Amino acid sequence: MKKIPPFKLEKIPLSVESKNLPGFKWADENIGSRNKLGGEPDFIQGEDVPICEDCKKRMTFYAQLDSINDEYCIADCGMIYVFMCFECNNVKSIIQSN
Repeated sequence: MKKIPPFKLEKIPLSVESKNLPGFKWADENIGSRNKLGGEPDFIQGEDVPICEDCKKRMTFYAQLDSINDEYCIADCGMIYVFMCFECNNVKSIIQSN
């Protein structure tokens, strides 16, 4: 399994609308800032690395995307995890929540 070096993904608004979005009312202050590319996934509910449907090998963790705010909340302040098989070009995503 290929591993991608870790990168922090910054949430930088690209429009006036996104700049004016309110934050979370009740979530911990780190919720919304856990986006990253590569490295190891920060699983909320425990390890859940998918297996490629074609080659049957563990897929590479590609990125995790955090909830944005109360309006764009992923399953109770959760995250989307994206995995890829570089051999077969298959992609799979999973959601975990608090």
